[in-house]
Amino acid sequence: MWSVLSPEPPVGFIVWSLLGLLFAAVPLIVWSRVARTEGVGLAVGAALLGAGGLLVAVQHGGVDAVPRADAHLLFTLAAPLLVTFGVLLEKGQEGPASEEWSARRGTAVGVLGTQFALTLAGSFLYFLAGSGASVPPAGAVPDLPPGLTVLSEGSGCGSSICSRIVTVGSRDGLSQAEIVRRLDRPRETCRPNGWLLDRRPLCTGVMATGKRVQLYVSLGDLVG
Repeated sequence: MWSVLSPEPPVGFIVWSLLGLLFAAVPLIVWSRVARTEGVGLAVGAALLGAGGLLVAVQHGGVDAVPRADAHLLFTLAAPLLVTFGVLLEKGQEGPASEEWSARRGTAVGVLGTQFALTLAGSFLYFLAGSGASVPPAGAVPDLPPGLTVLSEGSGCGSSICSRIVTVGSRDGLSQAEIVRRLDRPRETCRPNGWLLDRRPLCTGVMATGKRVQLYVSLGDLVG
């Protein structure tokens, strides 16, 4: 029960959470309809349950290392493979199935195919919508070494790149050159912002201008 100290969550959050749970549960529900043996059924079901639980954790920010859009696409690719593996394994053990089971299999293929098609379309739209520059999230800024502190923070965008800039100071009275050495970033480093869908360059570097040392994280567009 939500108390006065825990405000009621917005309706949109509840709806999206329920949709996320349903998305993660679809392959498990499908498998429960086509599984024919207890051993294979439980093994594949446990794998699907684990994959679905991991996806829900990603949806709610519990696994920051995995981009959400990539996680949904990978889940939609992996789940049908698990179901297909289970079906083939059971066929080898039990032989040909009944007509009733074949009808359920056809329904399962249709449901998983629809989920895959919708996810693929959503991934394509995400790729198109996310191809431009945007300000990197605060979590993309590396942690500072002990003894260094954030003096100020800002962000801005140019024609094809956006940056988050942190002005770094020292609690121990270090000089500008010493702060730069403590940050240990002699050159700019870049990597893709995501795994599969977001290939924009996310770059991190240090610049010393005047008496200031600034740590920056930039996120450019795909063609910039």
